[in-house]
Amino acid sequence: MELTRYSVIQDKNPREIVLLRGRGCAWKRCKFCDYHLDASRDEQDNLRINREALAQVTGVYGRLEAINSGSFAELDESTIREIERVCREKHIRDLHIESHWIFRKTIPALRKRFAAQGVTLHVKIGVETFDADYRERVLDKGIDETDPAKIAEQFDDCCLLFGLAGQTAEGMTRDIETGLTHFDRVCVNIMVPNSTEVKPDDSVRAAFIRAVYPIYKDDPRVDILLENTDFGVGELENE
Repeated sequence: MELTRYSVIQDKNPREIVLLRGRGCAWKRCKFCDYHLDASRDEQDNLRINREALAQVTGVYGRLEAINSGSFAELDESTIREIERVCREKHIRDLHIESHWIFRKTIPALRKRFAAQGVTLHVKIGVETFDADYRERVLDKGIDETDPAKIAEQFDDCCLLFGLAGQTAEGMTRDIETGLTHFDRVCVNIMVPNSTEVKPDDSVRAAFIRAVYPIYKDDPRVDILLENTDFGVGELENE
């Protein structure tokens, strides 16, 4: 599987972004997700791939997002050291990463580690929805907390997933507003077909485009990915 692993996001919150490869997602139970397939236990091969992506970082914005098919804590230590090196050499001062809820206790140490090098860590969690019953019963996210404020205690940003059966324009708007209340930034992902049994609902996508998208499309705190490759990394059609 050939993936594009480096891109530059130029509009909201301008930054460079790299798609790295780690050991894989420890949770691996989210019913809608097949990103965990981009993984390997071969640390040296992971490091080779990740070095190729990180070698393209220029530091143009002083801000880097490093994502992988799992949590930052699941990257090999050799890759984390490579990220640290790139941050030093390219004068990166803000590093955006992702983490599953089950790794929340690793975050304070990571913040301290990067802060010692003058880098501020911004940690994103995939909440998908603040409707806890839907999130756990339908999506199996593995977040055993219902209070958005408590979920946000260790995290700065959140991801939401829309375009699923049973969602409404009112509920999606409520999710975004809840995210904006408790987090610095919100990233909205619209469900696209993949290898899982969870399929997009075209009517819900249409409701989002019609009633929700116009409200938030220009909000500087809200990223909206109508396709999962809109950040320029992943399996792009022209690859």
